[in-house]
Amino acid sequence: MGARSLVVLLFLMLILSFSSAYQGKKKQYKPCKQMVLYFHDVLYNGQNAANATSAIVGAPQWGNLTILADKFHFGNVVVFDDPITLDNNFHSKPVGRAQGMYIYDTKNTFTSWLGFTFVLNSTDFQGTLNFMGADPIMVKTRDITVVSGTGDFFMHRGIATIMTDAFEGDVYFRLRVDIKLYECW
Repeated sequence: MGARSLVVLLFLMLILSFSSAYQGKKKQYKPCKQMVLYFHDVLYNGQNAANATSAIVGAPQWGNLTILADKFHFGNVVVFDDPITLDNNFHSKPVGRAQGMYIYDTKNTFTSWLGFTFVLNSTDFQGTLNFMGADPIMVKTRDITVVSGTGDFFMHRGIATIMTDAFEGDVYFRLRVDIKLYECW
């Protein structure tokens, strides 16, 4: 009986070693919808009210609402209503608006937290996409989550890779948003 148990035990160990050694292919997810959009943010600085698309609404005690705080802008809260275009030209016809906020949330590097919605209203896109996530601004490409949508994007989820496409000091920046949706209803 002892030899028989040993053979069964060795057989089970052999089966387990084969099954754990072969992990199999990880499922490669393919996007069900992809698009690249740009949004253009012009921060109100006290002199550009006609062109501004964003404004500081919360500032640290030592700051004011027209100049971002020193030291990585920590504590600033900015709301925005930015035009979205299909290319990187600020003057291109908008296909929608990026509406939301970003919060500078780190004391020792340029990092913000983003929460915003793309409100799309064009012949190609109708509906909204909602985004949120951390934005380590000094990293070339950053991923944030697409948490849901409406209209043509009803219940869609995925990843948006954002890149700073251009910036002019603290007043203007343009983000390239490469959207890959993995759940499309």
